[in-house]
Amino acid sequence: MARDVRWPAAGRWAGREWAGVRRSVHNAFEEPGPERDTLVQSLKAAAAAIIAWALTGWWLQAPMALLAPWTAVALVSSTVYQSLRIGAQQFAVIALGTLWGSIAMTITYDQTMAAMLLTLPFMTLLGNYRRFGSQGILGATTALFVITYGSSSTSTVGHRLLETLIGAVVGIAVNALILPPVHLRSVRDRLRRLARESADLLDRMADGLREDDALQKAEDWHAEASRLTMSLQGVADARYWATEGARWNPGGRLRRTGPPPPPFAEDIRWSGVCTRILTVAGTLNGIHGDDAGLPAPPSRFVAELAAVLEQAARICAKEAERTTASVDGLDRKLAFDEAWAAHRALADNVQHQKGPASAAGDALVLEARQLLVDLGPRS
Repeated sequence: MARDVRWPAAGRWAGREWAGVRRSVHNAFEEPGPERDTLVQSLKAAAAAIIAWALTGWWLQAPMALLAPWTAVALVSSTVYQSLRIGAQQFAVIALGTLWGSIAMTITYDQTMAAMLLTLPFMTLLGNYRRFGSQGILGATTALFVITYGSSSTSTVGHRLLETLIGAVVGIAVNALILPPVHLRSVRDRLRRLARESADLLDRMADGLREDDALQKAEDWHAEASRLTMSLQGVADARYWATEGARWNPGGRLRRTGPPPPPFAEDIRWSGVCTRILTVAGTLNGIHGDDAGLPAPPSRFVAELAAVLEQAARICAKEAERTTASVDGLDRKLAFDEAWAAHRALADNVQHQKGPASAAGDALVLEARQLLVDLGPRS
């Protein structure tokens, strides 16, 4: 029985993953966005590794040419500033690992095991020093390369430092000069996606409330509304990258970056919208089922709530359009007028409710009103 349950679940998981991969590939080729940025950065990292290997392994015939492409790949980072910062950290820790491993081999007369005992405890501990960041572990791995290679001569150590330096220069140059990441568009893209996801969820909630068993999917709506916070966090992350991406970045002169990102006030506004959607979905979930904490309001009230959510979805869809193109102000005003008219009908309905059922109705009316307030209108 357990196997019969496990395989369908695994199949659904694989289906979701495959759908996500297909969606990401489609987005990467069809429109600018995070997926395309990831594709570009991945290809740049591969190009940097090939160039670094060509310089050290093919042209210079370096004894440990792998250090160059290894360093180059790590330095094609999300921002030019990160490439420079990580490059300095990485070169420092690799140089330290190379020198320490070479000294250990000299002291132990090229005895591999003794050199490891002398090197690894110290280098792994040093790798946790916060100034080295995530690059700290490279000191121990570089020392391992030096020790297992079995040579600690001055020329060999010099070669390894040179290979690391070449890889760092190539990685930083490729990241800074070939389509340097600027991230100014990312905030706008994330806000547009958040608005689209909010519109889609509100549409599904409105359609579901018009069905016979109106609250059957309330638990699913609540789960989906909770996931909106992940998209909201994506907006915050994008704004961080946009700020850092502008530091020491020639991208403003080498690339057309488009308009600046929307103001931070938009993040706050959409945080309120997501909170209201989550609260409405949570209240609906609370009046669903036999063990519900609140009695369900009458069907007419539910139908009028569906009308309000439908108009809110329409506004969210228009907000998504506003991030990339201008929206007709009259059409937008009409959407808000219809939303507030639907809310007035909802508020009038709840005044006729009596007893415990009015508690859920009052809560939904209040949260629906706050949802419209958070959505706008803006000039």
